[in-house]
Amino acid sequence: MGEGMGEGYFRVNTIRIVKHLSRISIYLKFLRPFTLFPPAIGMISGGITAFGAYPKYEISPKIVINIALGSLMAALLNGASNALNQIYDLEIDKINKPHRYLPSGKITIKEAWIIAAALFIISLILAGLVNWQCFTMAAIATVMTYFYSAPPLRTKRLGIVANITIAIPRGVLLKVCGWSTVKTIYKYEPWLIGLVFGLFLLGATTTKDFSDIKGDRANGCMTLPIKYGVRRAAWMIAGFFIFPFLLMPWGVSQGILTGNPYVLSIAGYGLSAWGLYVAALLVRKPEELTTSENHIAWRHMYLMMMATQVIFAVAYLL
Repeated sequence: MGEGMGEGYFRVNTIRIVKHLSRISIYLKFLRPFTLFPPAIGMISGGITAFGAYPKYEISPKIVINIALGSLMAALLNGASNALNQIYDLEIDKINKPHRYLPSGKITIKEAWIIAAALFIISLILAGLVNWQCFTMAAIATVMTYFYSAPPLRTKRLGIVANITIAIPRGVLLKVCGWSTVKTIYKYEPWLIGLVFGLFLLGATTTKDFSDIKGDRANGCMTLPIKYGVRRAAWMIAGFFIFPFLLMPWGVSQGILTGNPYVLSIAGYGLSAWGLYVAALLVRKPEELTTSENHIAWRHMYLMMMATQVIFAVAYLL
């Protein structure tokens, strides 16, 4: 009798644990985990870049801990941003992406709000543990993320303003924040590096709008493809895949970028050539962007972003 009750108790608790793990798995998928790695890598790259910049520092436990805290902060902050955006995009996603966790009912609005709030708070605490400059950058990114998704501003509905609101925190501020884990941000160098990424993301983030036209139009979001048409919008963003990387050899020539000049210059021209190819993919058949979230150009954009992160880290370590 006692043995049977013990087995029953064990079985019930096992079922509860499995249910909890299943729920946690759903929460993690809701955060779109594949999007959390690029910000973390961006912070690590930014920290390494600052470490190798003039004047060079000796490696220390504090630097390693700061970079680690910063990378975790960036990943969680991006997760919070993803959650917030899905909350305010619920009506749009019911049309564009009904399979997602909120429109499909797998996660409630209340759960989504708890996740978003918790991650925003934890992210800011982690940034504060690094230093006040890192906290300031993270706080500004948080505010801009909120303005992008939430009324009354909801810049997502304002065309190019929406893309700027995303490109600044995820491009410019991310690199500057990574730099702040090691050195002060009161110099031109981290901001020029951030500008390279920010301008590139200004084009890259716009491509997402092409596959969301139906839902965005129904909910009053005036994105570039809606305002100007698919073909014209593709031509408008093409330059952002080419010209930002030319700032790398320019920064070397002006004495602003203090990493390996040969790596930075050659990579800058190489990335611009790669960007030209990506731009050609976009403008050749822009209509294909409206039918798929996984257009071949997207893969190239992701790889370009990751390659640029690695290139900066390597250039500043050599």
